[in-house]
Amino acid sequence: MPELPDITVYIEALESRIVGERLERTRIPKPFLLRSVDPPISAAHGKRVLGVRRMGKRIVVELEDDLFLVIHLMIAGRLRWVPAGGKVPGKIGLAAFDFTNGTLILTEAGSKRRASLWLVRGEQSLEQFARGGLEVLESDLTEFTERLIRENHTLKRSLTDPRLFSGIGNAYSDEILHRAKLSPVKHTRRLSDEEIQRLFDATRTTLIEWTDRLREESEGDFPAKVTAFREEMAVHGKFGEPCPVCATPVQRIRYADNETNYCPRCQTEGKLLADRALSRLLKQDWPRSIDELTWS
Repeated sequence: MPELPDITVYIEALESRIVGERLERTRIPKPFLLRSVDPPISAAHGKRVLGVRRMGKRIVVELEDDLFLVIHLMIAGRLRWVPAGGKVPGKIGLAAFDFTNGTLILTEAGSKRRASLWLVRGEQSLEQFARGGLEVLESDLTEFTERLIRENHTLKRSLTDPRLFSGIGNAYSDEILHRAKLSPVKHTRRLSDEEIQRLFDATRTTLIEWTDRLREESEGDFPAKVTAFREEMAVHGKFGEPCPVCATPVQRIRYADNETNYCPRCQTEGKLLADRALSRLLKQDWPRSIDELTWS
């Protein structure tokens, strides 16, 4: 799922292309995408774009007449910028937004259709999309701490909870926790002041560094490679590969559609975290440490 760095770069690319331009028409070949009916999508046609902003992991396009397009890419949704009137891809194309100077294409890979589009009227109507998560890059340590320990959950769950923190998902939470040298399953109310400071610093640094990296990668072009799996990442999507800090094989925990990646030496004092499915299958044969796994 595109997260804060990806959405930020998308928005910057959109700002330079559509702010001040008119939305001439929308083409939506997959009707499920549009989740609102009043005002009708046709009300947006002919309106000039006044601004683009991020709301959590959503992209909000402000139009004239107090109208707002709200796009949620979910896991597999992506955006493309093509010449005006560009064709909507048959299989993965969900929508096209035709502006005077080009066309924005919304696609979604895979069989699960989760991306959504809303057209709402009035600033107040945007409140329904606000999850309340803290913007870490706009907060201080005190605000971060208060939000972190508000509920006693694992670090992985807390960082990815949009009610607690805004714009952080599965990929960057793995990278943040690796940088902070903290276990993804450690509970928030068991952290020391020093660990909270490390986590705060790691969160800000990771989000800033990756935003800057993605900006440089696009080099002014519209972002073409938006993915949760990147070669430069330390642990996310790197199961079995060596940790860039200590060379220990990266491990993972799988649960439903989510996967947590971590380095046992850097983050869990050598302990292997129990994968529910495998540990239930292996029972007493489940290795307890990275050393047991290495030498088994």
